[in-house]
Amino acid sequence: MKTNVNEFRAYRSEMNERILNSGFRDFNKFFALDNKAYVDGALNAKTKELMGLAASMVLRCNDCILYHVDRSIQEGASQQELYETFNIGLIIGGSIVIPHLRYAIEKMDEIFKEKENEKNANNS
Repeated sequence: MKTNVNEFRAYRSEMNERILNSGFRDFNKFFALDNKAYVDGALNAKTKELMGLAASMVLRCNDCILYHVDRSIQEGASQQELYETFNIGLIIGGSIVIPHLRYAIEKMDEIFKEKENEKNANNS
């Protein structure tokens, strides 16, 4: 089943809200730790998102790949920066990462197209 970026964002938001409001506090602790890992520090948020993306490719998690592609672009990553990050994931993970590389490029294209459409709509 293919999911577009907006469907993914909505599903992720809905399910995260459900998880965080479940009353099981350990979920909240982990989510807080995860969120804190990606804020600006000695490394900026974009660099951290790109690191998360490379790790997600090696771990072969498409949901994680989409999330980090989206966040990396939100943090200002260029297509070339994403390509270099994809390459790190491919080099570390090997040929088994290729299907996830295809997915990452498809979703990157979708998000950049979405941004371009928003830009054009705002300029009209």
